[in-house]
Amino acid sequence: MAGVIRRLDEAVVNRIAAGEVIQRPANAVKEMVENCLDAKSTNIQVTVKEGGLKLIQIQDNGTGIRKEDLEIVCERFTTSKLQTFEDLTSISTYGFRGEALASVSHVAHVTITTKTADGKCAYRASYCDGKLKAPSKPCAGNQGTLISVEDLFYNVPTRRKALKSPSEEYSKIVEVVSRYAIHNSGKSFTVKKQGEMVADVKTLPNASVLDNIRVVFGVAVSRELIEVECEDQKLAFKLKGYISNANYSVKKCILILFINHRLVESSALKKAIETVYTAYLPKNTHPFLYLSLEIAPHNIDVNVHPTKHEVHFLHEDCVIESIQKHIESKLLGSNSSRTYFTQTLLPGLSASVSDVKASNSSSADASERVYAHQMVRTDSKAQKLDAFLQPVTKPSLVPKTGSPPAPAQAAADLDVAEMLDAMDTLEPGASKDVEVDGGHVQSEIPPRKRPHVEEDGDDHTAACTGRENRDDLTAASTPRRRIIKLSSVKELRNEITEQTHNGLQEMLQNHSFVGCVNPQWTLVQHHTKLYLLSTTKLSQELFYQILIYDFGNFGVLRLSSPAPLYDLAMLALDSEESGWTEEDGPKEGLAQYIVDFLKKKAEMLEDYFSMEIDEEGNLTALPLLLDNYTPAMEGLPLFILRLATEVNWDSEKDCFRDFSKECSQFYSIRKQYTMETEDKDSQDTEPSWQWKVEHVLFKALRSLLSPPKHFSEDGSVLQIANLPDLYKVFERC
Repeated sequence: MAGVIRRLDEAVVNRIAAGEVIQRPANAVKEMVENCLDAKSTNIQVTVKEGGLKLIQIQDNGTGIRKEDLEIVCERFTTSKLQTFEDLTSISTYGFRGEALASVSHVAHVTITTKTADGKCAYRASYCDGKLKAPSKPCAGNQGTLISVEDLFYNVPTRRKALKSPSEEYSKIVEVVSRYAIHNSGKSFTVKKQGEMVADVKTLPNASVLDNIRVVFGVAVSRELIEVECEDQKLAFKLKGYISNANYSVKKCILILFINHRLVESSALKKAIETVYTAYLPKNTHPFLYLSLEIAPHNIDVNVHPTKHEVHFLHEDCVIESIQKHIESKLLGSNSSRTYFTQTLLPGLSASVSDVKASNSSSADASERVYAHQMVRTDSKAQKLDAFLQPVTKPSLVPKTGSPPAPAQAAADLDVAEMLDAMDTLEPGASKDVEVDGGHVQSEIPPRKRPHVEEDGDDHTAACTGRENRDDLTAASTPRRRIIKLSSVKELRNEITEQTHNGLQEMLQNHSFVGCVNPQWTLVQHHTKLYLLSTTKLSQELFYQILIYDFGNFGVLRLSSPAPLYDLAMLALDSEESGWTEEDGPKEGLAQYIVDFLKKKAEMLEDYFSMEIDEEGNLTALPLLLDNYTPAMEGLPLFILRLATEVNWDSEKDCFRDFSKECSQFYSIRKQYTMETEDKDSQDTEPSWQWKVEHVLFKALRSLLSPPKHFSEDGSVLQIANLPDLYKVFERC
C-alpha cells in the first residue's frame, strides 16, 4: 500500500530547517557575528558559557533594530538585505535569507535588547519558535544590539548529545570569531568565557591584518608571512592576503579563505595551493594562508549551502590556476634565503648517557647490533671545522692542539696608546704557578671541577660528586691565599647551584669540539646531536662564576704601563655606547668623578678582585681569571665607566653580583672586539681567538661552568641537527 503524503506541520518544518542552518554553537555565533558586521558594528563582544550550549551572548555597537521590526525579526525569510531574487547577483551583505535568527529561535531561547541611534531608549524582547513571547519592553541600553541565546538545542536532545565536549565547542567558536577578526581589521573582536576576566581573543580597532594574525596565531607565524596581491581584469577577480614562506610549516594546513568577504571553504583551491608548497616544505608539513578573494558579484552564486560555507563562481578552474601561479612566483622569490628557527629546548639532554650507543663504547655488547644512525665519531684526532676553512699550505698562527703559547707571548708588553692590547707578565707570587720549565701548569695539572665545595668543608658534597676537587687552586691555576666565608658570596654561589641545568652540564662536560663559526658562535657535538653555542653568553657566564667561586683569590695581570682612569673614562664617554647627553653635564667633570669614585673603592677592589688602582688614579692591574687568557682591551674604557654607573655599591651582595657581571662582560668573547683576520706575516703574534676559544674557554667550560637553566630557552644553546633525523631526510632523497 502506497504511503500517504501529508503536509508537515509548520513547527516541524521550521525545526528541520533550523537543524540545517544551526548544526553546532559555532554556526549560531557565525550567523550572529555576520549580522553584527552587516549592522556596521566596530566593536563585537562574544561571551560563552559551557561551549555555547548554556549561553551565547553577542553584543555590538551597530545601527540596532527598529522597535517596529522587533515583532517579525525572528520569523523566517524576514530580512533588510534584499527584496527581489535578482538582488542576489549584487548582494554585498553577509545575510540575505533572513533565516539566522529564526533558526536560532527554533532551537533555543532568544532575547534581544536593541537601541537605534535616534531611539530614546532600548527595547527588550524574547522569542520562542520564531514568535514574540510578549510585547517588547523599554529598558536602558547602549546603542547597538545585545542577543542572548540560552539552552541551545534544548528541544533537540539527539543533536545536543551528539555534540563534543564544551571545551571543544568553545574552541570552534574561538576559531570562527578569530577568522572574522583577522579579515575585518579596523574592528574590535572579543571572545571570552562567562565569568572570566581575560579574553581568549581580543583584537584592537586600529590593528592591521598582520597584527590580528599575530594576536591569534602568534609571532612565529606573523614573522614568516609574505604579502600577496594580484588582480585579473579578464577573470574579474582580485586577491590579497598573506601566505607563509618556506621557513614556516605546520602539521595541518591552515587556510583562512574569504570570498567576497564571506568565510568559506574551497577544497579545490586548498589542494592546488598545497601542491605548490610540496616543493618547498618538508614531507607531511603544510602552510598557513590567509586569502581574501573578491569576485565580480554577477560571477558568483552564494546561495548553494544552508550554512553558506561554500560558494560557486564562474571560471573556477582558471581563477584557481591564476592564484596558484601567483603564489608559486612569490614563493620562488622568497626561497633565495632560508631562516631556520631551531629548537632551543634540549630534548634528550636529561636522559642517561647509556641511552645513546657510541661506536667506540667498549662496554657495548658485541652481539648487539649498532645501527648507522646511532654511530657517533668523536675521535679527537679527527679533522675539525677549521681544517676545511683554511688551506693547509699557508702558515697557521693557531698553535697545535695541546700546545700552549710560549711565555714570551703571554708576557707581551702593553702599549697604552694602542688601547692596551696585550698583558704583561704576572705577579712574582703567581708566576711560579704559571711558568714551569717553559711550559704551563694548566696543561699538566687538571683544573678543579664543579660543583665547588664550600670552604668550611662539606665532605658530603665531595663524596656525592665523585670528582677530583682541587680547591687549593683557582681557575687560573694560582694557589688560594685564603678562605672566604662571607654570607653574601655563599648566597651567590647557592644561586648558581640552584639554577644549574643538569642536562646542559652533562653536554658541556662530554662534548666534542667541532669548530668556531665566528667569535660569537661555536659548533659542538654531543652524542648524535650537533649544537650551536653562543660563545659570548657562555664565556660571560663562565667568567661570572669564576669571579664568584674564586672570590678574593685571583692572580694578577699587571699592566706594563699604568692606564689613567681619566683617559679611559673620556674614551668611554666619547663612544655612542655610553649614552652620554649634554643633560648629563660636561664629560670632563664626569670623568673626574669616575676617577675619584673608583679611587675610594681601590682598597676593596684590590683585596677582593685583584684590580689595582694607584694614588694618581691609574689602573695598574686586572684580575687573572683563566690561565693563557687575556680580555680584549678595546672594552676596557666602557668597563671602567660601567663600574661607576651600573654597580650598586651600597649593598654588599648586589655590589659583588654587579661587579662580577660587569667584569665577566668585559672578559667575555665579544664579536665587536675580536679581529677575525689575523696578520699572517707575523710569526710572534699572540694566539688567535680561535685557539683561545677551543683550548682555553671550552676546556674551562667542561669543568668549571654550571650552565643556568635559562640557557636552554634563550637561544644560547641551539640544536641544529640530529643524526637520526638526517638519515630520514637522506632516505627521502
